[in-house]
Amino acid sequence: MTIRPKSLSQLVGLICLALIIAQPGFAEQPARPSAAGAATKEEPNRSRPSSKAKGDISFDDLKFDIEPDAPYDPSMLTDSIRELDGKVVKLRGFILPSTLFRETNIDEFVLVRDNQECCFGPGAALFDCVVVNLVGDVRTDFTTRPVTVTGKFRLKEYKYPDDSGHFAIFNLLGTAVK
Repeated sequence: MTIRPKSLSQLVGLICLALIIAQPGFAEQPARPSAAGAATKEEPNRSRPSSKAKGDISFDDLKFDIEPDAPYDPSMLTDSIRELDGKVVKLRGFILPSTLFRETNIDEFVLVRDNQECCFGPGAALFDCVVVNLVGDVRTDFTTRPVTVTGKFRLKEYKYPDDSGHFAIFNLLGTAVK
């Protein structure tokens, strides 16, 4: 199923992500280590069970095994990621400025892991971004500082307009941004 951008902001985000992937050397990024054949162990930066039970998650909780340039398949998701679908969570990250057309009264944006390596250059992973749609009268202003978004987490596939792959697979219906 192809998801078409519903706004100019989403279209710009798609274009920016496509430009990042088209950069020379993007495909030559070193491969991420695969968990195949290795003993599985909890990542030290994942949220503690007590925090996760309260809905406090991090981008590390969204990681799953996918090789660079590999096509996404929903079967790649871990059970712990699937369990987040439909839950109210709090996620801290940065507003990706290339997904914005204005600096104030923003109702949708892409939240990324960090502002130095992820999505601001080559090598961004599919699990390093979340499309945020603020609901009701909730709005925010752009900042270069980290923000925490509270809202309903959803598994939602976003594909490039030419159906060449996914640019995002997570969505957050935001009810608060701090």
